[in-house]
Amino acid sequence: MTHINVLDPGASPLDYYGFELRRHREAAGLTQRQLGDIVNYTGSLVGQIETARKLPTPEFSERVDAALGTGGLLSRLVDLVMRTQLPAWFQQMAELEARTVEICAFQTHMVHGLLQTDAYVRAVLGTFDPTDLDDRTAVRLARQRIFEKQSPPVFWSIVSEAALLQEIGGRETMRGQLAHLLSFQDNPRINVQVLPFSAGAHPGLTGSFSIFRFASDPAILYTERYGSGHSTANPERIKDCSLRYDHLRAAALSLKDSAELIRRVMEERYGEHGHTDDDPVA
Repeated sequence: MTHINVLDPGASPLDYYGFELRRHREAAGLTQRQLGDIVNYTGSLVGQIETARKLPTPEFSERVDAALGTGGLLSRLVDLVMRTQLPAWFQQMAELEARTVEICAFQTHMVHGLLQTDAYVRAVLGTFDPTDLDDRTAVRLARQRIFEKQSPPVFWSIVSEAALLQEIGGRETMRGQLAHLLSFQDNPRINVQVLPFSAGAHPGLTGSFSIFRFASDPAILYTERYGSGHSTANPERIKDCSLRYDHLRAAALSLKDSAELIRRVMEERYGEHGHTDDDPVA
C-alpha cells in the first residue's frame, strides 16, 4: 500500500495526480474530510486518490479544481491518468483518438467504445472478468471526453446490424445503448450508420478497423486481435482500407435510415413488449 509521505510524483501520472491534489489541498488549509465535504465526496476517497489507490474521475477533478482554484490542473491531468490505466496494448489507440481530427471506424459485432453507455461498458468488460469493474468502466468512458474538446474530431461509425441484435447486458442495457446512438442524430460530428444484413458480402468481412486522420501527420490504420492492437501508416494499407471504408459507407444505410432501423430494433426487440429470442425482428 502506498503511503502518502513516500508518494513519488514521478512514478506514474496517477501518482503525480495524487501528489498535486495533496499539495493544493494542504495549501488551501483543508483536511481530506473538509475537502470531501466541499466537493460532496468522502474524505476517505480523497485520501485514496491522494495515495494513488483510487482512480479520480473527471467529475471529481472538475469539482476539486473549482474548490481549490487550481485553474483546471486536475481536469487536464485526469485524461492522461485514464489513458495510462488502459491495457498497454490499447494505450496507443487512446492516444490516436486524443490527437485525431477524423475517425472512420467499422465495427463487426458491437457498438464502438466511443459511443458505449456506462451499462453497456460494464456488460462488455465484466464478461469473464468482473474485477475492478468501476475503475475499468471509468477508464473506458473517459475516452469519450475527446468529444468535449473545443475542436472535437469528426467521427464516422459504421456498425453491423448484428451489433444491434447481439444482446449485451440484457434488454434494458440494449435499449439504453440504442437510445444513446439515436441521441447523436443532430450532431454533425458524430455520425452513425448501420450496415444491414441485406448488404450481403462486403469489404469489412475480414474484421473491424479504424482509420485516424490528423491535421498534418499521415493517416494511421488501427486493427485489433484478442489482447493486441496493431497500427500502421503504410500508404498502401491506408489506401486499401480507405477504399474499403468508402464502399462500406456506400453499402450502409443512410444516416436517416440507420436511425430508423436503430429505433425499430430498440422498440420492437428491446421495448417493454419486445420480441423474445425465438421471435427476432430481423
